[in-house]
Amino acid sequence: MRNRLALGVGLLAALAVAGWLVFRGQAPEETVADGATLPAPDAIVPVKAPARLDPLAAAGEKAFNAVCAACHGPLAAGRKGKGPPLVHPYYRPGHHADEAFFRAVAMGVRAHHWTFGDMPPQSGLTPADVKAIVAYVRALQRANGIC
Repeated sequence: MRNRLALGVGLLAALAVAGWLVFRGQAPEETVADGATLPAPDAIVPVKAPARLDPLAAAGEKAFNAVCAACHGPLAAGRKGKGPPLVHPYYRPGHHADEAFFRAVAMGVRAHHWTFGDMPPQSGLTPADVKAIVAYVRALQRANGIC
């Protein structure tokens, strides 16, 4: 009888831990220079990095990390209290075309999907930079089944 009770309690505990791991949402990982990964504790969605980036997307990753990641987080996973994830169905090409990113950078964006407030225009980015950033975001989206 005690063995069954212990087995039942152990099974229940294992299921509780497994459920917590599944439903808590896992933070995306940020790739660092040596190939290791670090968790992003304030990320909004889990994001897998693409296995490889083409040269345009690789340039976009650098520009994104320099300008956009402060609000949109590493791997465009969003940052709690800062900005939305761009690796999200709201930003798929059929809902937000590439031109929407160019306009957001140039003119800012009124909050409409999220409650982070308005995005201000971003200075210091050329159209070529934005094109590269869009290529990077689209590569992240593809790697995560969004486009």
